[in-house]
Amino acid sequence: MAQIPNLDNAPLNLTALREQSQKELVNILKNIRGKKCLVIDPKLGGSISLIIQTSLLKEHGVELRYLSADPIQTDSGKVVYLVRSQLNLMKFISSHIHNDISKGLQREYHVYFVPRRAVGCEKILEEEKVHHLLNIGEYPLYVLPLDEDVLSFELDLAYKECQVDGDTSSLWHIAKAIQKLESSFGVIPNVRAKGRASVRVADILNRMQAEERVNSPDMVVPEINTLILLDREVDMVTPMCSQLTYEGLLDEFLHINNGALELEAAIMGVQQEGKKMKVPLNSSDKLFKEIRDLNFEVVGQILRQKATSMKQDYAEMTTTTQTVSELKDFVKKLNSLPEMTRHINLAQHLSTFTSKPSFLGQLDMEHTIVEAQSYDICFEYIEEMIHKQEPLLNVLRLLILFSVTNSGLPKKHFDYLRRELLHSYGFEHTVTLNNLEKAGLFRKQETKGNWLTIKRALQLVVEDTDTANPNDIAYVFSGYAPLSIRLVQHAVRSGWRPIEEILKLLPGPHSDTKRGRFSSTSSFDNLQGASAGVDKVADGRRSLVLVVFIGGVTFAEISALRFLSSQEGMAYDLIIGTTKIVSGHTLTETFVEKFG
Repeated sequence: MAQIPNLDNAPLNLTALREQSQKELVNILKNIRGKKCLVIDPKLGGSISLIIQTSLLKEHGVELRYLSADPIQTDSGKVVYLVRSQLNLMKFISSHIHNDISKGLQREYHVYFVPRRAVGCEKILEEEKVHHLLNIGEYPLYVLPLDEDVLSFELDLAYKECQVDGDTSSLWHIAKAIQKLESSFGVIPNVRAKGRASVRVADILNRMQAEERVNSPDMVVPEINTLILLDREVDMVTPMCSQLTYEGLLDEFLHINNGALELEAAIMGVQQEGKKMKVPLNSSDKLFKEIRDLNFEVVGQILRQKATSMKQDYAEMTTTTQTVSELKDFVKKLNSLPEMTRHINLAQHLSTFTSKPSFLGQLDMEHTIVEAQSYDICFEYIEEMIHKQEPLLNVLRLLILFSVTNSGLPKKHFDYLRRELLHSYGFEHTVTLNNLEKAGLFRKQETKGNWLTIKRALQLVVEDTDTANPNDIAYVFSGYAPLSIRLVQHAVRSGWRPIEEILKLLPGPHSDTKRGRFSSTSSFDNLQGASAGVDKVADGRRSLVLVVFIGGVTFAEISALRFLSSQEGMAYDLIIGTTKIVSGHTLTETFVEKFG
């Protein structure tokens, strides 16, 4: 099964977007004649594999390597580096070149920065005295389609850079990525933003539009009606809760990377000692498309039903005479057998984690913290985790959830937990705790919290959630409706105005702007029901809303958005853009300082 997802059913022509990125890369390689060694920054490996097949690269005389500190072993006289603009990677490239020179090897070197070159990086290459030996270019990969309704800008450190380092360069990248979409699909007329970074991105977009005028024909009716920009900072509660959808749990426990899992082959029923296996997960897999967004409680039942019906069909096949068309139907069903086997194996493996008392205890505690009624119980639970030296990331996740829902902790408690953490996990984590404090994720309480007001006003806790036949987005966390998606629900249904007072209680400013020639078209202040007919695109498709998360989005939130989009009376298709797909673990990890 191909790792490159099939984008034919996407609400936008994402295939064209991907083909453009493919063409740009192929042109770079074509222009460097002859045999060459392409050295890819490991962090870009997954992204590139979603754009172009390795076989296609080989057709252009390319030998593939991944960038590391070790010298490159190749017979090629030309070396092409494809790297992000990260300072530490420049040291690797310089040491490779110095190593070649010391061995008397003469090579032609090319460095292509993704998505654009950076002055700091070139300065290091100059200091290392290799800059003059390099041909430098850019590979402008700003948008990566992960699936038919999910686009990633591949900026995995955006949240930490903005919140802790004061480095907002990622915001320009996000605006550039959206502008790239606009040059294909028309200027987006309505923009709603919430959060400091989001409002800035909306401003940068307007500035870019004024300066560069998107080159889409001015008369084109925009394919995307509305852009909703949302800061991760606005809702740090959701990513810290354990996701309970099938895809969300796969990410929590097995880490999905660029639409694929890497697992021990044995888990997938392949008996090869110590061998790893790549399992692609995207909507090209029909069964995965059907179950990815369901609460995991339901997934086992569905797989069981499908297996039983297949078994019955088989029994009928062997005991009765079949017509040719019945045989054909049966063979068609057999084609889905590999998918069935794949997901039965994965679900079985997942349940070894989800049935552990430690996981169930953690879920209970998350719900208790979100309910915000039992401060002491939560405080003692976290204190006990620290004393038991449970994995640091697990502790920090709950601590962030606890601190955010209480708008910080009273000074006495804050100082005490900080001291205990450093005693238990080592004083090198001072920097980590400082990072969390700077980002406002674990801090002293300055004013009384307003979480209870927000929780009630937006109905974030839903009692008696039916996970099998959900009627609310709260099913993705078995009873907690993600705050971020409640905001999107309101923004889509009736704009920011009706929830203005609630927005003021959440971090950062909000804005609502109209742009371009079509900004006067009904901006959907009444989205539900028949009146929304005006928002149909000319050819009868539903109008499109692009929801962009700055700082990352979880699979559970994506599932909640898909659920919203599928609801009756919903006049819009939703497409998701994000700096990166995250989980509570990967997001918390960006704040943890690594030493050595």
